[in-house]
Amino acid sequence: MLNKHIKNLKTEVLSSNWYILNKVTYDYQRKDGSWETQSREAYDRGNGATILLYNRVSKKIILTRQFRLPTFINGNKSGMLIEACAGLLDKDNAEDCIRKETEEETGYKLDKVQKIFESYMSPGSVTEILYFFMAEYNPKMKVYEGGGLSEEQEHIEVLELDFDEAYNMIETGEIKDGKTIMLLQYAKINGLLD
Repeated sequence: MLNKHIKNLKTEVLSSNWYILNKVTYDYQRKDGSWETQSREAYDRGNGATILLYNRVSKKIILTRQFRLPTFINGNKSGMLIEACAGLLDKDNAEDCIRKETEEETGYKLDKVQKIFESYMSPGSVTEILYFFMAEYNPKMKVYEGGGLSEEQEHIEVLELDFDEAYNMIETGEIKDGKTIMLLQYAKINGLLD
């Protein structure tokens, strides 16, 4: 363990039904040198990757729309969420994963992808690191309709949007997905579609 202020780490599996929910109890050394016992739950679903597909010529991007149960439970009336293509790494490295997910979800077979950064998305409760990518696309790269894998119960709608329209959807609240907002802001800040 690299942190000398943490000791006596004990992990208890609360659920391994879908992914793994652990209850972790540990001793934490406070600033005054005293120790206190803390207990937290952490959801381990593995790491993931996400990508923004963009076309400099047409100034368009590819996003997806699908039903997301947690958003529905938390007040999204339709449960539908517009987001960048993404997926869990499983046993792949991040680059292989995002190429595979892009083809499955959007139907585009990519030549090159560029990793731009990585981020913990919900570090208070989820262990996942998300790897962020960008890639240029063109119509010749479309190998099939996309939509996800039926065996994974994916029902994904592929959206091709004008970049400015998509960027404005952040302000209107039509795009509320954190990873998608981060990718759109990266594209805007770096002038990828100017």
